Amino acid sequence: MVLEVARLDVLAGREAEFEAAMRAARPLIEATDGFDGMELRRCVETPNRYLLTVRWRALEDHTIGFRQSERYARWRELLHHFYDPFPVVEHYEELEAEGRR
Repeated sequence: MVLEVARLDVLAGREAEFEAAMRAARPLIEATDGFDGMELRRCVETPNRYLLTVRWRALEDHTIGFRQSERYARWRELLHHFYDPFPVVEHYEELEAEGRR
């Protein structure tokens, strides 16, 4: 499993509009093969900052399966105009922890 992580800094005062757009965009990403769930959290200290995490079966499910799809074009239309600065997206893989059962 790969975890996609993005810190989303939304234009101040547009948080409610962004959250509504994210609700509308969610089915677009959920329809992607290899999608295994997502979570959006709002920062307590900085209310216009969000943390988006998405679980993927494999990196390519995100980078090819979603990002190269027509659904991503719609995702971009719905969400990308809210960000300042544009978010950095990173992918993390799970490591085996010592003593884990």
